Amino acid sequence: MATNDRQAREERARLRTYQARQEVHARKQRRRLRDNLIAGGALVVVLALAVAAQVAYFQSGPGAPAPSPEASPAATAPADGNQGDVPSADLAEDRAWTGTLTINGIPLGVELDGVAAPQAVASTVSLAQAGFYDSLTCHRLTTEGIYVLQCGDPAGDGSGGPGYSYGPIENAPADDLYPAGTIAMARQSGNASSQGSQFFIVYQDTTIPADAAGGYTVIGHVTSGLDQLVAGVVMPGTADGSGDGSPAVPVTITSFTVQ
Repeated sequence: MATNDRQAREERARLRTYQARQEVHARKQRRRLRDNLIAGGALVVVLALAVAAQVAYFQSGPGAPAPSPEASPAATAPADGNQGDVPSADLAEDRAWTGTLTINGIPLGVELDGVAAPQAVASTVSLAQAGFYDSLTCHRLTTEGIYVLQCGDPAGDGSGGPGYSYGPIENAPADDLYPAGTIAMARQSGNASSQGSQFFIVYQDTTIPADAAGGYTVIGHVTSGLDQLVAGVVMPGTADGSGDGSPAVPVTITSFTVQ
């Protein structure tokens, strides 16, 4: 009987030891699961922040896969009206204007449509006749998805303008397609009344999606010299090799005459 009692006690002791080991193992498993969940949650937060940063960058910064021809001629330009001494739309004379836009010595024949875009053409003609554009740089070249050369900023970095801003958006294509040779006005994203002196030349057929304000005012088109502009200015690409940046070749408007 004593032997049986001893064996029973030993069995119970072994069982308690086994159960204790199982409990320790279970605690380790629970701790490991908790740590993994915490680490996983932190990783999700980090990834979410990284994705958000990328989205914000691609929506507003250089290197966007589909960069808009944005400008900020007046950082405080109201979204619903003109600001400053805007030339009267009557100056467009409800007619076509012809002239020459010379860039890096390359003469581009141009035609501006004062019928379809009277306000923008009036402003552009007024600035050109006053010599405003002479010696200004073309500060931006895009080569991926959107194919434009952007010019007309006296500050040379996309932040300048003529001292006024205006709207509305005129003559924007309904299908968002801007054929090669198109000349259109740059503006702030979502602000139809932020047009000024900055314009862009489309050197290859490009689709530019409209935003909340609409499309981009087309003021006219290049009638000659576009091939030479592409060869001399576009083909060298951007200074840093990206799809959106300063041209590798310094680009200057020699003169802009219209009549």
